[in-house]
Amino acid sequence: MSAVIREVKIFSGRDSREFAQSICSNLGVPLATVKTKRFADGEISVSIEESVRGTDVYVVQPTCKPANEHLMELLIMVDALRRASAHHVNLVIPYFGYARQDRKTKAREPITAKLVANLIEKAGADRVITADLHAGQIQGFFDIPLDHLMGGPLLASYFRENLSGDLKDDALTVVSPDIGGVARARTFAGYLGDPGLAIVDKWRSHEVANVCEVMDIIGNVDGKTCILVDDIIDTAGTMVKAAAALKERGAKRVYACATHGILSDPAVDRLKTSEIEELILTDTIPLPEEKKIDKIKVLSIAPLFAEAMRRIHLDQSIDTLFSANGKN
Repeated sequence: MSAVIREVKIFSGRDSREFAQSICSNLGVPLATVKTKRFADGEISVSIEESVRGTDVYVVQPTCKPANEHLMELLIMVDALRRASAHHVNLVIPYFGYARQDRKTKAREPITAKLVANLIEKAGADRVITADLHAGQIQGFFDIPLDHLMGGPLLASYFRENLSGDLKDDALTVVSPDIGGVARARTFAGYLGDPGLAIVDKWRSHEVANVCEVMDIIGNVDGKTCILVDDIIDTAGTMVKAAAALKERGAKRVYACATHGILSDPAVDRLKTSEIEELILTDTIPLPEEKKIDKIKVLSIAPLFAEAMRRIHLDQSIDTLFSANGKN
């Protein structure tokens, strides 16, 4: 007996309509209608404006700034869809907020990423699709399926196209801005054919007066075009300092990339005057007009999410999607 292919409906939170519309365009389905309003005391109210009974629903909503607002809106939408008899409620969370609170680093600290996972499950979600979690172990915080997409291949494809000369001449080096990101940088280098790899080692000096932070470079960057790789850029302080250290050690040019561009103040001002020639981001977090500067280029990861959603709906392998994406 052939499997039943249910109707798909895609909903969006208030601040993610552009990303959701891009997914819909790739899948050839219209964006479903939902109305959200706020009461005088700040409470959020959600109204699903069309029938979802028996359908497979996808809700697109990154939990970026304001994180609490977006998270609460997402949870309310899940509850509304569950009560409206949706068959499956799948969450598309391009950027998973609170991911940096994934463990206890001192006594009496919460593990907020786990709390958020519990809230999502309790609200009634059946599946989560996200990209580049800050800590991979967060996948284990969920007892429902979680599909973890990677922005690295998309970002690497940009550099393969625009820095092909440096790749050909063995003049490219991938750089981790800290020790903790070495595995990520090594994986990214693999997408580029394994060029050179370097690490920025940040440490505190107790011997030099008034110097609390020193940047050492592990690896050869002299005369090289360097690509700094991270998953998140927030205030851009680490990235900007790392770029300056690379230039001091003889780097020819410095680029930077990350899947998630939070860009909290004063990130944009720092980037404007930094040694970074270009910062490449994906659109997991909407970039407001006031933060759009010439140095920042945004690539859309929505087609990757759309393809993942299509394969999930048809019960096809996501693993093959990763393999193909990494080779393109």
